[in-house]
Amino acid sequence: MKKGILGVFLGIVLIALTSTAFSGQEKPRIGVLRFTNQTHAGWWSGSMGYELQDLLASELASTKAFQVLERKEIDAVLREQDFGASGRIDPKTKAALGKIKGAKYLVSGTVTAFETQTAGTGGGFSVGGFSFGGRKDKAYMAVDVKVIDTETGEIVDNRTIEASSEATGVRIGANIGFASGSLGNYQKTPTGKAIRACIIEISEYLVCSLTKGRDDPCMEAYAQKESKRRERTKGVIELE
Repeated sequence: MKKGILGVFLGIVLIALTSTAFSGQEKPRIGVLRFTNQTHAGWWSGSMGYELQDLLASELASTKAFQVLERKEIDAVLREQDFGASGRIDPKTKAALGKIKGAKYLVSGTVTAFETQTAGTGGGFSVGGFSFGGRKDKAYMAVDVKVIDTETGEIVDNRTIEASSEATGVRIGANIGFASGSLGNYQKTPTGKAIRACIIEISEYLVCSLTKGRDDPCMEAYAQKESKRRERTKGVIELE
């Protein structure tokens, strides 16, 4: 009887120690670089690389799987620390020097493909410069993602992530100029939805790749997606 009780007690202790060790495991420290663009996408502007950087950093933070380090605002953090070291701030509340964490990985993203397609879905007519009719809008986006080990400078992972979106509805257009804007102007369009879907897919892939390991079933799913993408790409190449 005593041996049984002792065995149960030791089992509980072992489970508690294992849980503590697991919960104390440090999450991967990750930073996101500014996105770059290799396409002629009409929505891309000078600030778009930073907007996509912010989007991905927010998505990664929302997964709770990483320590996401803010690199874009690092100068403001350094200024705050320098101000605290000046002696003008209460020592109890000042930011301590030498506490900024370094990233284990840096993530870079390059938009390598973007396509939009608009197709009529029925008859239309025009009155006084305005056109009315059915329309189907589609958008496709591909981003080449690289994960860089900051200790070695080695690219430890890379993947092409794709996403697409479409919308069907009634078109009401006018023969007037179109004013471009920031990413927020595309939020409810197929373009904006494809961009957001691609960012979410990138974050989910990084969770799989950097926290679950190569043997996790999720990596097999991404390997199958990659295989299909390569086959589609080869399918459009014409060799003489």
